[in-house]
Amino acid sequence: MLEFLEVLGHRLREQVEFLVTVDTLKRVERRTSIVGGHRRENSAEHSWHAALAAMILAEYAQVGKQLDLAKVLRLLLIHDLVEIEAGDTFVYDEELNGLKRQAEELAAANLFGRLPPDQAEEFHRLWEEFEARATPEAKFAAAVDRILPILLNFVNEGHLWRENRIYAAQVRRRNDHIHLGGEILGQLASALIDEAVRRGFLPVGAEKPT
Repeated sequence: MLEFLEVLGHRLREQVEFLVTVDTLKRVERRTSIVGGHRRENSAEHSWHAALAAMILAEYAQVGKQLDLAKVLRLLLIHDLVEIEAGDTFVYDEELNGLKRQAEELAAANLFGRLPPDQAEEFHRLWEEFEARATPEAKFAAAVDRILPILLNFVNEGHLWRENRIYAAQVRRRNDHIHLGGEILGQLASALIDEAVRRGFLPVGAEKPT
């Protein structure tokens, strides 16, 4: 469809075709609902929200002003692109989460491979960095990525948690890395979970078997 762009250069054509491809991230539905709960958010909306949240909450990063915020934004804008091919995996589905890594690796190789080689390498490296959560930027990005679903579930009165019979212990365990991105962020997550339990949004009952 975009073959005519070849006259402007093969590199530009590949980049424009990639932009068209990644627009389909808007069709990947997540489990978490937007505020008000009348529909679920899509992965593109989540990526935008996470990038904006990172800008707003950067002062609470574990490394403070040493944080490379520009890199954090790149990590967050790229981290869910693999869902275009691999789909979104419900974070509390233990069985599917055990299988998703291989599917996402294949998706990353195929999707990023559509870019010019230098950009393909950069995108793949950033995606791997986010997944590894070894750098301060990746730890902070991962913390922000996980805080938002907790926040949205809280303001929607625990609809997702109650609908899927998710218990407080599960939420705490799946999000126990948040404090690594920033101690205050960990406290924020704990406060939201504790208050959700207090208000009856998040059941405390016996946890599902793992």
